[in-house]
Amino acid sequence: MSRKRYTEEQIIGVLNDAEVEARTAELCRKHGMSEATFYKWKAKYAGLTVSELKRLRSLEDENRRLKHIVAQQALDHWALKELLGKNF
Repeated sequence: MSRKRYTEEQIIGVLNDAEVEARTAELCRKHGMSEATFYKWKAKYAGLTVSELKRLRSLEDENRRLKHIVAQQALDHWALKELLGKNF
């Protein structure tokens, strides 16, 4: 069985359908996914709208970029300290 990839917008759509529909098993069968996947999505994306999710992703990307910059600066700082600490 091939694995489907859902976009975050589709995931939020499925979770919104779950609020309307009573049976989780029917919803999962309709969308071709397991109940375990549904509950993982529900734990991760519950209560989010598409715009909030896009904002969250952009903040995570910015945070990742800033962490990379800090790590690079720490490495440069360490290298300079090692260079200046040597006796010539």
